[in-house]
Amino acid sequence: MSTYCVPLWGGILEVMQVRTNVPLDHYTTMRLGGNARFFADVHSIEDIDTIVKQAKAQNVPTYILGGGSNTIANDERFDGIVIHNRIQGFEIIEDTQSSTTIRIGAGENWDDIVKKTVERNLSGIEALSGVPGTVGAAPVQNIGAYGQEVGDVTVSVDAYDTKSLGMVTLPAAECSFSYRHSIFRGDDYQRYIITTVTIQLSKTAPQPPFYKALQDYFDTNAITFFTPQTVRDGVLAIRFAKLPDPALHPNAGSFFKNAIVDNWLFEELIASYPTMPNFDMPDGRHKIPTGWLIEQAGFKGQLLHGMRVHDKNALVLINESATGYSDLAAARAEIAAGVQTKFRIQIEQEPLEI
Repeated sequence: MSTYCVPLWGGILEVMQVRTNVPLDHYTTMRLGGNARFFADVHSIEDIDTIVKQAKAQNVPTYILGGGSNTIANDERFDGIVIHNRIQGFEIIEDTQSSTTIRIGAGENWDDIVKKTVERNLSGIEALSGVPGTVGAAPVQNIGAYGQEVGDVTVSVDAYDTKSLGMVTLPAAECSFSYRHSIFRGDDYQRYIITTVTIQLSKTAPQPPFYKALQDYFDTNAITFFTPQTVRDGVLAIRFAKLPDPALHPNAGSFFKNAIVDNWLFEELIASYPTMPNFDMPDGRHKIPTGWLIEQAGFKGQLLHGMRVHDKNALVLINESATGYSDLAAARAEIAAGVQTKFRIQIEQEPLEI
């Protein structure tokens, strides 16, 4: 890497809060990773424009970071500048008899926004309660839980295009939303810095049938009247029982995506494992819960290279005593190999990496 002209940042160090040698394990919920050579909190489009243009002038790489709950940092120093998105905002831009359209700053805490919309009795993201991270990260991996996905309610995404060095508005149709995927983590990974997300929520009460785990919760608690608040309460109760608090037990939430398999493999697997849980996909393939695959492969509750496979949800890896990224990588490889051997399925990591 060519020598970075540090004085270039000197004039904006105080205003832009550009810092040097910042430990990334402080900003990722897995609590692993080396340092970032430069780190900047950005609060506006102008901040982003200044940082990106100066970085490009010096041929310095950039990395966009939100809440760090879906990001894994390597041990090696990131020899560039991490752009920490802190853009705020919550604006109702249209309110009709049936729906409300809201533009939200990318740096807002996701669950705070869900809570705010539920308090307004709006439906569409209540099942995404408790998902950690920021609003700007939500469309990147098209977050989803208990039958809802953020792509289903997204109207458009405003973003700074680091290629054209200007703002663009991407309608939902151009974001290529699919299961835990979008253009933001696909072909255009790290090209766009999301500044606001516009969503449209319904004023119609949520209706059954609900996702099985959620319906089971309602049945167990004799809940038959459904509102966005009852759904949020149910989801939070389920998540609290199954998912460890990253503030207490370092983790990145669901570490593996659920497996999507072709019909021919599904037919062979279901013949061997008749009780295997599965869900039909619109394209004719089948989704199999990867947590079940990991459990059946014998890893649930196991400690591997300092990473604990959560005993209540095998999708979650908890950093119990890992000393670096290499420990995480070794645990990941061991689990993936075990599932591949038993089921012929190659499972995929969900968090992105710096």
